[in-house]
Amino acid sequence: MDYDGLNYVVDYGENLMLYFRGCTARERLTNVANATGKLLDLANINYNMVGDEGCCGSVLLRTGFPEEAKKQMEKNITNLNLENEKIVVSCAGCYKTLKKDYKNILGVELDVIHISQLLKQLINEGKISPNKGSLKVTYHDPCHLGRHSDEFDAPREVITNFSDLIEMENVKEDAKCCGSGGGVKSAFPDLANSIAINRGKEAEATGAEILVTSCPFCELNLEENSSLKIMDLSEFVLKHLKKEETNHLEKKKLEKLEKEDIDQLENKKSKNLKKEEG
Repeated sequence: MDYDGLNYVVDYGENLMLYFRGCTARERLTNVANATGKLLDLANINYNMVGDEGCCGSVLLRTGFPEEAKKQMEKNITNLNLENEKIVVSCAGCYKTLKKDYKNILGVELDVIHISQLLKQLINEGKISPNKGSLKVTYHDPCHLGRHSDEFDAPREVITNFSDLIEMENVKEDAKCCGSGGGVKSAFPDLANSIAINRGKEAEATGAEILVTSCPFCELNLEENSSLKIMDLSEFVLKHLKKEETNHLEKKKLEKLEKEDIDQLENKKSKNLKKEEG
């Protein structure tokens, strides 16, 4: 199933959730958005995504443009009706911005959950069934999710349901940055790469086979500067589900495609009938 389309809606439950993909997952690492969408489908989450989704405002705010960031936030509140949505995000920067900065700057308290928190909840409720293996995994704490938002446990609980977690030397509050944040990747690419190389070496020293993170921006910079396989948490979970759940997801995909084919056929018949009547 392709989740890159505009205004894609899945209607399985009563409460609609907005999946706010964020710039990196929407434009560059679309595999993260695709994996997240498939997991939401699998758990029967009723959600939508909008094609005209703009930046959350984080980049403008972190790079010294507070007024422009405020305007972008106000635009999002109006265009996406954010005050009346339960929002799930893939990006740690989007999470911190929507949850904290919108409240501090606009006085608007949004109902935001990070995908790691939602996955933890879905696993505990039995809506996603992990396929526990002996794979050795280490985890990188994104700055905005960890130090800035105090969420260290949810991603780790998710990972340990699927594999063995081997911690790096510097974790949680002491975790090293991936090098991407605060506009450093754009303004000082060599510095960003150097920071990522050091973090990658720390991950490699654990003997882990995979480095998992909960932020597409972190994934992007670490992937460019480490020999380890780097995966977003949603990608990791989707890849290591029980086989029957993967088959169930494929069945849903086929059912949706079949329904679309039937709808298109009915529309064609209706148009032909109108032509004959005319």
